[in-house]
Amino acid sequence: MRIKEVADRLNTTTRTIRLYEEKGLLSPAKSRTNRYREFTEQDVWRIQAILSLREAGMNLADIGHALAQWERSEAEELRHSLELQRASLVEQWLELKQVIETTEGMIATLEAEQSLPLERIFELAEQSRRWKRQRGKWTDKWGFDQLAPTHDERVKARLDGYEDYEELLDCIFTYTLPVEDEHGLDIGIGTGNLAARFLEAGCRMSGVDQSREMLKRCRSKHPDIETKVGNFLALPYLEKQFDFVVTSFAFRHLTAEQHLLALEEMLRVLKPGGRLCIGDRLDEDEQQRLALWLIKHNFRPQVHRVNDTLSILIAVEGVDIEDA
Repeated sequence: MRIKEVADRLNTTTRTIRLYEEKGLLSPAKSRTNRYREFTEQDVWRIQAILSLREAGMNLADIGHALAQWERSEAEELRHSLELQRASLVEQWLELKQVIETTEGMIATLEAEQSLPLERIFELAEQSRRWKRQRGKWTDKWGFDQLAPTHDERVKARLDGYEDYEELLDCIFTYTLPVEDEHGLDIGIGTGNLAARFLEAGCRMSGVDQSREMLKRCRSKHPDIETKVGNFLALPYLEKQFDFVVTSFAFRHLTAEQHLLALEEMLRVLKPGGRLCIGDRLDEDEQQRLALWLIKHNFRPQVHRVNDTLSILIAVEGVDIEDA
């Protein structure tokens, strides 16, 4: 096929196809007689793949990397590339959502007061900038990819701060009060040890983790758990997806300001009437600060001590725990 035929078939332009050639993503053969480009079905498939990945927001450099993985049948590598792209798009979407909410706040102030004081503009804009900075600061400072191969052995041996690991996971499961067929999310799922308890109780489970190696081990152990690359500050899900959200031994890795942004994300993906349960080493001041924030957002929190250092923060939207 000639370039014009390919462009018409794929509803694109010859200019676009030539750009892909210039960037090294395509190398169609040239006819020996007239030196025109001759596109094979494999070339057409490749162009279609490029167009699809561009539609998903991937840049041309990353597309070249993804196509190489695809052609080498490196499914795990390609999956990871696509997951990273999805995580990036979620962050961009959340930032745009924050801009929209900031604009909405300005409009609401203007309608209520018939004016828009500069200090109110500065306040709304600063909040938007602050959340953007916090998301931008997220990096893997803890090396969980390197820790993943020995994680289960270390928690079983109660090493590295995991002395009460099983006890905390049991308490989170108990206080969450799971019901069969509910859909739950485990943030910082690791190798899936907490999520497995809910899976065994008949719940459908999803899990988010920043560590590729942790997720690989989780999928190997528990193929029925849906896993996604992500973190507390940008959960790769739309609003109101889950009946409950849980996390263990992960919340402590966030800063105080990131705690509140993480709570916003957890509440965003919870269904109306949903519940969240955080199990970790949080001091009393931090527990009180988080509890007050949850109360302001129509959640009724309670704190339960597991031992001298570990605690559970459980909250249900709109009702007291005893009534849930």
